[in-house]
Amino acid sequence: MSNLELPVLGPDARGQRAVGCCSPMAREPLGEADAVKLARVFKALADPVRLRLLSLIASHEGGEACVCDLTGPFDVSQPTISHHLKVLREAGLVGSERRGTWVYYWVLPTALAQLAALLQAPDGEGAPDSDGAPDSDGTPDGEGAARAAG
Repeated sequence: MSNLELPVLGPDARGQRAVGCCSPMAREPLGEADAVKLARVFKALADPVRLRLLSLIASHEGGEACVCDLTGPFDVSQPTISHHLKVLREAGLVGSERRGTWVYYWVLPTALAQLAALLQAPDGEGAPDSDGAPDSDGTPDGEGAARAAG
């Protein structure tokens, strides 16, 4: 098994994120290289099986899960689960360690924190009703109220 991780996540020797990679997208545009690297991470999360695997691992008692505990909830073969886990690992979202016959996985919380920070909206910006859905008058969030007031 490969322990290849994307360099944008920059893990230290323990697999923990040492330094932030990117400013929030709302403050500064991503460079081409960061966009390519981050697209691989988001692509790993875009698959429903991988997203569920990440959730199962994160919510597992003790914060880590044996691969033997991850195959039951899915209607796919064990080799398919192993492939999805490899994609998550190569994207830098989970760490793994072989212990005897089994491989154990854990979520790298700093990788998730980095993604959350990247998507963070700047404080105090945007409409008061920022759920993303159009307002009752059909305008994008807050635009109808702003037009009426102005």
